[in-house]
Amino acid sequence: MESAEIRRRWLSFFEERGHTVVPSASLIADDPTLLLVPAGMVPFKPYFLGEVKPPYQRATSVQKCVRTPDIEEVGKTTRHGTFFQMCGNFSFGDYFKEGAITYAWELLTSSVADGGYGLDPERLWITVYLDDDEAEQIWREQIGVPAERIQRLGKKDNYWSMGVPGPCGPCSEINYDRGPEFGVEGGPAVNDERYVEIWNLVFMEFERGEGTGKEDFEILGELPSKNIDTGLGLERLAMILQGVQNMYETDTLRVVMDKATELTGVRYGADRGSDVSLRVVADHIRTSAMLIGDGVTPGNEGRGYVLRRIMRRAIRNMRLLGATQPVVADLIDVVIKTMGEQYPELETDRKRIETVALAEEVAFLKALKGGTNILDTAVTETKSAGGQVLSGGKAFLLHDTWGFPIDLTLEMAAEQGLSVDEDGFRRLMKEQRERAKADAKAKKSGHADLSAYRAVADNSGSTEFTGYTSTAGESTIVGLLVDGVPSPAATEGDEVEIVLDRTPFYAEGGGQLADQGRIKLDTGAVIQVRDVQQPVPGVSVHKGSVQVGEVTVGSSAYAAIDINRRRAIARAHSATHLTHQALRDALGPTAAQAGSENSPGRFRFDFGSPAAVPGTVLLDVEQKINEILARELDVQAEVMSIDEAKKQGAIAEFGEKYGERVRVVTIGDFSKELCGGTHVHNTAQLGLVKLLGESSIGSGVRRIEALVGVDAYSFLAKEHTVVAQLQELVKGRSEELPEKISGMLAKLKDAEKEIERFRAEKVLAAAAGLAESAKDVRGTALVTGQVPDGTSADDLRKLVLDVRGRIQGDRPVVVALFTTANGRPLTVIATNEAARGRGLKAGDLVRTAAKTLGGGGGGKPDVAQGGGQNPNAIGDAVAAVERLVAETA
Repeated sequence: MESAEIRRRWLSFFEERGHTVVPSASLIADDPTLLLVPAGMVPFKPYFLGEVKPPYQRATSVQKCVRTPDIEEVGKTTRHGTFFQMCGNFSFGDYFKEGAITYAWELLTSSVADGGYGLDPERLWITVYLDDDEAEQIWREQIGVPAERIQRLGKKDNYWSMGVPGPCGPCSEINYDRGPEFGVEGGPAVNDERYVEIWNLVFMEFERGEGTGKEDFEILGELPSKNIDTGLGLERLAMILQGVQNMYETDTLRVVMDKATELTGVRYGADRGSDVSLRVVADHIRTSAMLIGDGVTPGNEGRGYVLRRIMRRAIRNMRLLGATQPVVADLIDVVIKTMGEQYPELETDRKRIETVALAEEVAFLKALKGGTNILDTAVTETKSAGGQVLSGGKAFLLHDTWGFPIDLTLEMAAEQGLSVDEDGFRRLMKEQRERAKADAKAKKSGHADLSAYRAVADNSGSTEFTGYTSTAGESTIVGLLVDGVPSPAATEGDEVEIVLDRTPFYAEGGGQLADQGRIKLDTGAVIQVRDVQQPVPGVSVHKGSVQVGEVTVGSSAYAAIDINRRRAIARAHSATHLTHQALRDALGPTAAQAGSENSPGRFRFDFGSPAAVPGTVLLDVEQKINEILARELDVQAEVMSIDEAKKQGAIAEFGEKYGERVRVVTIGDFSKELCGGTHVHNTAQLGLVKLLGESSIGSGVRRIEALVGVDAYSFLAKEHTVVAQLQELVKGRSEELPEKISGMLAKLKDAEKEIERFRAEKVLAAAAGLAESAKDVRGTALVTGQVPDGTSADDLRKLVLDVRGRIQGDRPVVVALFTTANGRPLTVIATNEAARGRGLKAGDLVRTAAKTLGGGGGGKPDVAQGGGQNPNAIGDAVAAVERLVAETA
């Protein structure tokens, strides 16, 4: 049974039993505690926590997931993979243990003809949590599983959580016996290679707190209602139904391995080492395609780093298999063709996915060359110091600067006889990730306990946003935190977080910065609002300080935003939509939005592009935008179903999470996007848009920065003033400026070359006199001296070599000349072959001189260069060189 059919049967089975089919959410987690979606229940987490009321009591989905903690195990075991599909069925306060167990058994054991998966009931083993007598009884008495095939396991194995604070509960797992060829009998408690877990039924009753590992966490209490969260690994079931040894040999991964075999000539099954590499390639390339498809781009932080690491491991393993040419295009093509049946958007976005992937391959192949040189230097330094371990800091530098995966550093260091401080590297990596996650979490929650915000939501419901139609209005304070702690009151000077029942303040989101303004109470108290966030869905938290009076929960308030700021941000946001569409028209659909920020009077827009946008194209885009402004197109917003929005061709931003009902912003006949932000009413209100330029912010991602309205006018006014000044200076019209200035610069460059030639000739003219001044030091001709200040290092080197060449005969020669450049002393020393035969090496002499000058230096035995900090010590440095020559010669 193919993977696509397994997926279809799952959704069909539960839909027929009253479950709402929920499409897979993006892999980009809408959760500050997560980078990527690691489990099928993540999109439903707000429902399980009671933050948001679920729109259905029963749901089913096949969720895309990515997990990377065990990335080094990928390819080595039958179970570890970075991307997987989790089939889930969910109950929100509806059925519980009996219903979940009954549905699972029916689907697994029903015949293929009846819509099931047709598994042999005699090969299914059950595990339950240690003290879960209820689940054990249902399996034994109602389903009929013999007691000898039911095993009780502890918290580590049969108690589920996401690894972070959130829902949790005991679980019951269904395992499939693959037969004696996979090991000893005895059930999953004895052998989890033979008895493979295929379905986990989580009886979600509790909420867990902070903690580490699978067992070390506190149970905070019961959830608002008993819920069901189950997960069946599609790839594991495919492995069983397709009769293959491991998940890598299933239909959606085997074709990728076959392509890798075709590209490298290495046959799968011939060697364990190459088999691991082939599996890594198959897994990682598929994961890469899925991540890029959901809008992730390679980078050095967060989810971008996850993608970069996975892609580079795949490329490296292809190199280990013998590939010498670029391979990503062929491998990505196979993934899109194979997974496209289940996820049609992969075919729709094929060009963008391929563009991003190919750009990363090119970047890594270049980095591989440069990083290798850095690693070689680090290895040499480590060995010179008598060390046998490359520092974690060096490994981190290779990762952070050159994109080297740690396993690549490990292997290359081992080839040169060194190990790597992996603990140090991982500590630095962990610190970097924790900083990134803490920053993201703090931005949303202000370091406050999220339960405080949930409590407000439970007591008062969601905040009603009135800002689409009004900029001020009456409201009531329903929540108050002082310095991150819930409080009944706050006084003048306190830093506060205010929750209102209704607000005109826009909370930061969708690339739009938050509103600012004031909240005034009937008592005369005033809160200055400087930021608004939504740490939990639907709750707008106004962050600011009490300027006057006392603030108490329950007080009536009048909330008013800064209108000028709102209007300026609205102009920027509408300009962003126009820029997005104009870019797509110019570059094609690959110029998809990858991020934005709309602030007062200016915006930045990130988009996919494999190369820089030509200046002429950027000018065309800017002209088109301003032509749209002149057309005075109306800007309208409408709420509709997500399906209707897609039918109308509305553009959705990658990585954004959308509900069943969405807001669509339409600008005349030019632009249509899903957007929850605020906008102008007509394009004429923008006045003017000026694109300042574009630049690269990562592999395959470009950024445009622009000004809008008065800010754009002010910029152009300043530009006009500068142009007028230049016209006056060069005595020409504006259109003549490029040619005139270019001519002036060319003349200046020629003059500088001529001056440099005269200076070099003057310096070299001294060569004959210096050669004649050579003095004999124990049989060695020694030339020392100080040449005019300002002599360049290159000219000094030429002079030293010229002097050395002018001293004839076979006697030893040492030339040591000094100068001062930019206030710092500089020396170049050269020796001939006869001098080197007596042990007079230029590098040793330079180090002696440079030490006297307060610096350092080095070079080859025949010529070396050094410098220092103290030009007044040049006389002492000359004397030091003379002493060393006398002692050595």
